[in-house]
Amino acid sequence: MSSWLGGLGSGLGQSLGQVGGSLSSFTGQISNFTKDMLLEGVEEVGDAATELQVSNSRLAEVEAAFATQKSEYDRLKKLHAELEEKLEASEIQIKGQSAEYRTLLQQKDVEISHLKARQSGLQEEVQKLQHSAQSASVGTALLPITTTSSTTTSSSASSFMSRPSGSHQGFHGDEMDLSDVIWSQQEINRLSTEVMRLEAEVAHWRRMSQASTAAGAGNGDQGDILKLQRTIKELREEMSREVDEHQHELTALQDAQRQKMADITRRHRDELAEYEERIEELEEQMQSGGGQATSTSDASKLLELQKTISSLQEAADEREKQLTELSARLEEAQRKQASLQLEKDDAQEENAGLLQNYTRLQASVVELQTRVQEQEGKALQKAQLDHEIQELKNNLAASEKEIERLNRLAEAEPKGEVEHADILELNTIIGTLRQEKEVLEQEKLNLHERLKMAEEQRVSNNEAESGDSESLEDLKTELERREKALRNTEEERDTLMSELEELDRQNQEATQHMISVKEQLTGQLKEAEAELTRLTAELNTTKDKNGTLKQELETQKEKISQSAFTLNDLHMGKQQLEATVKEMKDKLGHAQEQNREARREITELKKALHEQEEQLCVAKAELGQAGDRGTEAQGTEEKLAGKEKELSDLRAELDKMRNSQENVMSEDYELKMENRRLKAESEQALVKGEELTKQMKESQAAMNRTVREKDTRIEALKLEKTQLEGELRQAENTLAEQAKQYQQTIEELTRARSMDASALQMEHERAIKLNQEKDMEIAQLKRDIEQLGSDHRDTNEMLSITVAGQKQLTDLLQEKDVFMETIKQNASDLQTEMENSITVVTKEAGALKQALEEKDKQLGGMKEENSHLKEEIDRLRDQQSRPQSLAEPRTLDIITELETEITQLRTSRNGLEEEVQGLRRTMEEQQASLLLLQQSLQAQQSELEQAHTRNQQTTLNYDRLIHARDEEISRLQQTVDRFSESQGRADSPPVQGEVILQEKTQTLSQENGNEKHDLSKVEIDKLVRGIKEKETEISQLNEKNLSLTKQLDQLVVSRDEVGKLSQMILQKDLEIQALHARVSMGVGGGHSQDVMFLQQQLQAYAVEREQVLAVLNEKTRENSQLRSDYHRLMDIMAGKEAALLKLQQENQRLSNMSDPSGSQEMFKETIQNLSRIIREKDIEIDALTQKCQTLVTVLQTSGGESGAGSGGVSSNQFEELLQERDTLKQQVKKIEEWKQQVITTVKNMQHESAQLQEELIKLQGQVSADSDCSSKLTVDYTRLIQSYELKERRLGSLSQELAQVQQTITQLSTTKDVLFGKLDSVAQTPEVVAAQSSAPSLTAVAPSHQTLPTENIEQLQEELVRLQAQLAERENMIRTIQENNHRLSNSASASESEQRSQAEETRQVRERLDALQRSVREKDLLIKTKGDQLNQVSESLRNRENDNEVLKQAVTNLKERALILEMDGRKLKEENELIATRSREKESEFRALQETNMQVSLLLREKEFELSAVSEKAATVEKMLKDKDQGKTGELNQLLNEMKSMQEKAVAFQQERDRVMMALKQKQMETTAVQTELQHMRDKEQRLNLELERLRNHLLEIEDSYTREALGAEDRETELRRRVALLEEKLATSSSAVENASQQASMQVESLQEQLSGAVKQRDDALAHLRTSQEQVNQYAVSLSNLQMVLEQFQQEEKAMYSAELERHKKERDEWRKKAVRLEDQASALQINLDEANAALDSASRLTDQLDLKEEQIEELKKQVDVRQEMLEEAQRKLMNLLNSTEGKIDKVLMRNLFLGYFHTPKTKRADVLRLMGSVLGLSREDVDKMLEDDGQHGVTGWMSSWLGGRGAQSVPNTPQRPTSGQGFNSSFSEMFVKFLEIESTPSLPAAKLSAHDIKTLSAPPPRRSSGASSGTTAGAAAVSKRAGDSNPFLAPRSAAVPLLAGSSSGGSGGHLLMKPISDALPTFTPVPVSAEASAGAVLKDLLKQ
Repeated sequence: MSSWLGGLGSGLGQSLGQVGGSLSSFTGQISNFTKDMLLEGVEEVGDAATELQVSNSRLAEVEAAFATQKSEYDRLKKLHAELEEKLEASEIQIKGQSAEYRTLLQQKDVEISHLKARQSGLQEEVQKLQHSAQSASVGTALLPITTTSSTTTSSSASSFMSRPSGSHQGFHGDEMDLSDVIWSQQEINRLSTEVMRLEAEVAHWRRMSQASTAAGAGNGDQGDILKLQRTIKELREEMSREVDEHQHELTALQDAQRQKMADITRRHRDELAEYEERIEELEEQMQSGGGQATSTSDASKLLELQKTISSLQEAADEREKQLTELSARLEEAQRKQASLQLEKDDAQEENAGLLQNYTRLQASVVELQTRVQEQEGKALQKAQLDHEIQELKNNLAASEKEIERLNRLAEAEPKGEVEHADILELNTIIGTLRQEKEVLEQEKLNLHERLKMAEEQRVSNNEAESGDSESLEDLKTELERREKALRNTEEERDTLMSELEELDRQNQEATQHMISVKEQLTGQLKEAEAELTRLTAELNTTKDKNGTLKQELETQKEKISQSAFTLNDLHMGKQQLEATVKEMKDKLGHAQEQNREARREITELKKALHEQEEQLCVAKAELGQAGDRGTEAQGTEEKLAGKEKELSDLRAELDKMRNSQENVMSEDYELKMENRRLKAESEQALVKGEELTKQMKESQAAMNRTVREKDTRIEALKLEKTQLEGELRQAENTLAEQAKQYQQTIEELTRARSMDASALQMEHERAIKLNQEKDMEIAQLKRDIEQLGSDHRDTNEMLSITVAGQKQLTDLLQEKDVFMETIKQNASDLQTEMENSITVVTKEAGALKQALEEKDKQLGGMKEENSHLKEEIDRLRDQQSRPQSLAEPRTLDIITELETEITQLRTSRNGLEEEVQGLRRTMEEQQASLLLLQQSLQAQQSELEQAHTRNQQTTLNYDRLIHARDEEISRLQQTVDRFSESQGRADSPPVQGEVILQEKTQTLSQENGNEKHDLSKVEIDKLVRGIKEKETEISQLNEKNLSLTKQLDQLVVSRDEVGKLSQMILQKDLEIQALHARVSMGVGGGHSQDVMFLQQQLQAYAVEREQVLAVLNEKTRENSQLRSDYHRLMDIMAGKEAALLKLQQENQRLSNMSDPSGSQEMFKETIQNLSRIIREKDIEIDALTQKCQTLVTVLQTSGGESGAGSGGVSSNQFEELLQERDTLKQQVKKIEEWKQQVITTVKNMQHESAQLQEELIKLQGQVSADSDCSSKLTVDYTRLIQSYELKERRLGSLSQELAQVQQTITQLSTTKDVLFGKLDSVAQTPEVVAAQSSAPSLTAVAPSHQTLPTENIEQLQEELVRLQAQLAERENMIRTIQENNHRLSNSASASESEQRSQAEETRQVRERLDALQRSVREKDLLIKTKGDQLNQVSESLRNRENDNEVLKQAVTNLKERALILEMDGRKLKEENELIATRSREKESEFRALQETNMQVSLLLREKEFELSAVSEKAATVEKMLKDKDQGKTGELNQLLNEMKSMQEKAVAFQQERDRVMMALKQKQMETTAVQTELQHMRDKEQRLNLELERLRNHLLEIEDSYTREALGAEDRETELRRRVALLEEKLATSSSAVENASQQASMQVESLQEQLSGAVKQRDDALAHLRTSQEQVNQYAVSLSNLQMVLEQFQQEEKAMYSAELERHKKERDEWRKKAVRLEDQASALQINLDEANAALDSASRLTDQLDLKEEQIEELKKQVDVRQEMLEEAQRKLMNLLNSTEGKIDKVLMRNLFLGYFHTPKTKRADVLRLMGSVLGLSREDVDKMLEDDGQHGVTGWMSSWLGGRGAQSVPNTPQRPTSGQGFNSSFSEMFVKFLEIESTPSLPAAKLSAHDIKTLSAPPPRRSSGASSGTTAGAAAVSKRAGDSNPFLAPRSAAVPLLAGSSSGGSGGHLLMKPISDALPTFTPVPVSAEASAGAVLKDLLKQ
């Protein structure tokens, strides 16, 4: 009884378990699929609006699918209830049948008792026969147990519950044998173990391949990889086929086993029935033979009993035969197993070969993901196989319980002792087998763990792969051995199972019931399958509906994307306009500053020119006086050369100033052009008709003004545009490639899925696929929602967003507005502070100007002193010219005294020079301090500008966000209203947007309240921390603003310090002047060196200035590139924010796996390497500077030693060397500045590395979360690569700056080469030529130093040629003067020369000292001006650098935005996890429902069992009563006791079995869940480890690249050192050359002293030449003054132009602001009226083919006029009446006759004809007479024109005439008539107002244009086409809308226009009358009526 109830329960449990398993597999596959799809990523939709609609539609589809699933669930519930009802009905039937059989049994028992009463005498013999039978049965019982047990229990079992044999005839056709069943079961077990082993091997080799791919990726050949991929795919297909076949075999074998069991039990019952019939026959015979003789009956009965015994023995023999056959079949099965084992070994060898190929495969991450997904599928199959194994174990446990029950029964029976012993033995055997099995399983688990350990060791130690492979082979052999042992145990277990099945034959009735239940269940299964097919059909229909919905969705997407694109374009245009306005302001400011500087420099240059000319005059005067001595001639020559040099320098400076001014102008023009271009673009984008025309006119005017600069600007803009387009294309290509990759991965996944489909579970798989598609759609929807959230940071919408969420959003908006207002206030405060600082700076500039004026006054004083000295010199000359005969003896004493004075003066001069040098050093230090102060000031200004730009950026961003948010809220409100009904009872969690922190935490805690996960709390804490970090960042920004204000306050203090420094500088200047005065007392022999030194300094300054300009240009280029990069980054960020959001979860999970220390150490190492490289560079630079200084000192010492004996020639060369030293110092300063820049860049890198470390820490915190989205890590990885590329670019910029330093070093080497060339020339040239060529060589040196940009090289070359020509002229003059001096010196007497020479020498010395003093002062002034220019240039450079820093700050802001987006992504991921937990809860609820169903069914069975037990008890009680009546109660009591014990045992067994079943089911479900989770976690760990390894490798590669660059830099440094060594060698050679040159110079000095005596004679001629040269100088001064006037005029014009331009720009800026405000309002209105705008766009596109649609548009206008203007309706009715009547037609014949009659009559009588025509037309006499008078003046055409044109003008005063209206008199009659018709047809009423819809579509031009177009003189088609092009057909006159005739405008060849018939195109209406008296139309009507 318990067995068949157990079978029934197991059958139901299996069916329900299958349903539950399928559902659990559904959910598992759904979750896996969603995770896979999340990993792969979705192709991103273009913009937010389309994504929103996509998400809404997909949500609707998901809800529909959910509804279908719910209906499916309800239907299955109903089906379950029906099945339970059927089960109850069947059980009731069974109970009825059992009751019937019991009654029959009772009847039989009564008959037996009667027979026993009658045949009591035969009982003894029967007992003997029974004893004999017992002995026989004991003999057989020692054999297998089944026969004895069946014979002993046959009577009781058959009598207890027997059924007729006829009900089992249906099974006779089945001839399956038990051995086949056992063999098939063994085969199933073996194949399942084989599958598990293969899966384990596959997993192991996959891990190995993953490890190998991580170790060395990309080694394998592509062809091999493709082959291996094919083989893998084939293997997978074979695996799936084999799994399907195994499942088929399993099911078939199970069915066969059941049928076999049924057949065996049926046969057993048949035999029992035959035995019972024979017993009954014997009893009947005994009854019939009761009256006969006892002897005969005994004998006959003995024979019959012997026959029965023999028959029983035969049956026993048959059983033995059957057993032998079974054993033979078992042996055959074992043989087959051996053969299968061989086949398996072969397969294993093949598998090993394939696995070797497999290890070679090193595919990409996508293949690994596909493998992981396949592994998950196999894990599901494995779980199913485990489930089947568990069921088999359950069956085993049930059979064991049956054995125990039978043992108890056997104990109750007296004859079952032997069986009991056998059963006990069997139990012990089973127990031992179980223990062995448990031991083997434990060993297997240990082996698995060891295998895992070995694999991990192999991942860590790739070096020891060979040893690992050997250990792996050993482990494999061990595994195979253990598996063989397991198989043996399983075979033994199967044999035991067969024996237990033979014991189960005694449960006959139970199996019968089971069979019946099975039939019922099969019927129900068929019904369920039919239901499934119906469901699949319904799902297909829903799929089709989904397809249609998707198509509609796509159309909607396209519309919304168009509108969103227009909006985005508007926003971008606005941003660009604001940015350009800012840039214009900055550039204008720079241009003004540069203009001011240029003007100041020009004035200074003018002053310097004047001074130079005065000095020239003085020098020439001194030349005239220096005829006596040769030293004077030499001094004048040197002076002249110096002056020429200064002139050339000044000219070069003038040219540079002009170039700079031109550059400034060009920049200004560039600014203007850019402004206009931006205006044009914005007006095209925003204003569509009128503004476009206005702008065209403005741009044309601007183009006429700026034709010269236009081409260059356009080319530059084109270059920028091409760069931007290239970058855009690259971005698009990358996006397309990513999309292709995603599509490929999806296709591979779908292929892999399709391969895994099995034949048995086709319908299940279809349902699963549908579910997966739904999950895909859900995942896509979720991703779309995430993308929406990324586009609109603060609004993460789902369906369940309610009014509360919108309120929160509005609160947030208000808070942000408050924040924005505070930021604006801060910005305004900063602006005011900036203005204050600017005023202070201007005051300082004024103070400096005053100081300059004071210096100019001092110069004037010096000039006056100079004039006084000149007068004294003249006076002295007069005194000397007198005869001094008495003074001759005193001359020698005077000479000696003068010589002593000269020596003293020289010593004093040397001391003074040293003092001057010290003072210069102090001056330079003070200048450096001033520069530092200016730098700090500029840095503060740049910070202020950065704050301003940030403020503007934030305002822009907030405006954009607010607009987008409002639009999205309106859209979402509609979608919420739409979907709120269809949502129903679907309790999807409310996903909140970016709301207040507290509410977030509350909602999250409420949602996670039901779940027992701590992860959600941790993630909430992380979110709270992230928000707190954002708040701290905001507070930091506020603190920065405060610090800026403090710095502004400090600026005032710094300005005071600047004032003090300026005072100190004035004091130093006074000291220098005093020193110069002291120097003027001594001899001025060495001051020529100072002059030369100052000239060289000037040249060096010019070179520096040019270099700085070049650097400035480079910085501007970098700035523009950074700007373009910034815009590009903004665009890319807008596109990639969604992808960044998706990364954040993976970052969290990765951070747990990755160790934070490694990445930080890597960053620290990179920073340390960079700092080390920079330190080495600094050390090398210091060494180079020290070498240069030592070389200079060596040169000075050598020059001092050699020049002690020589004169002043070598001093020039020493001065050049000193100048070189100064240039080297300046370059060293530049290098130090570069070092500071490098340090700043290193600090920036450290800051960025700190940010990267924070990101790494975040990554470590994020590893624990869902790592299935690892594909999105690639996006994050690309972002990291971009940051690294940025760093590499910065390194490249550093290397470029190094290259610039190298260039400067090469320039130094070139200057040294030039010096060597000079020295060589000094050595080679003869003495006189060396003196003459000193000036040109010096002039030649100057251009060699200069490294001008390529644009000014040609101009400089021309200047050089010109200057060289002038130099040649001057040299010729000097030669002539020298010749004259020689002549004069020859003629003069020796005595006069001696006297005069000494007096002149002293005077000359003094004059030269004064001149040198003046020149020194002027040079100082020049140096100061140049220093100011340099400072200004450096300031502009710093401004550019500040701009670059601003852009860098913007990049950091973008990174912060990316972090914010990551935070949002994390929140969305948490919400996804909440949804996943809810789905798990649903699954657990479903399992709980299944368990409750199981429990209910078990309870039902128990209740039914109790009922049957009660009914049986009642029957037994009745029987007992009957037996009492009959007096036979003993046997019945025994039977009753036995029955009671049996029933109690059965109930106990039933309850135990049910409990065990429930526990097993629960354990099974728990184990499957744990296994899936374990597998999932392992896969996650593997993936994350691989990703970490890859990232580490990438970082190491980047570090290697950095080290390589550092090594290259070191190589370059070694090269530079080598060059320095070469330079040192050259210097050594040059020092020797200098010594030689000094010797030659001493020789030349001696020769020159000899020549000086002769030069006195040439003085008079020199004076004459001097006068001529003075006249020339005066002419030059006049020309210079003219040039100054021209320049001043030019500057005034420039000023006026700039001021006008500034005012215009300001006005335009105000207009643009107003326009921007208006456009924002328009944009909001446009967003609301999107649908109308779409319709308007369609109509606008249709305007291109207006000629086809004109008539329809006219009809629309007519309808609108009908609606809005009643007067026009009346006019329309009149027109229709005129159409119907004949009155509307023109009488052509009458008009023709009148016309022809006029021309046929003679001219004298034409007046009469005209009067007749006037009377016909209804004109008065006076009018006709007036017309005739006019006819006398103009002719007929004039009359006609006055008749037609004049009347038209009266009738329609609104239409203005064209300026060419006067030509109407010369036009043809047809033209005038057409014009008349046009004028008459235009209505006098106002034009019909169209709806907003139509007005938007038309974009009508201004009314003057349309009227002008309509009042043109041209007629016909030409006029119509012209109007159609530029005016609106709705507003045009009707004659314009419909051409009268297609013919020409003049009455040509085809007859006159009026003579032809009316065309079809003529409008069928008459014009509306304005006034009945005045209009010509009324006159025509009257004429026609007559």
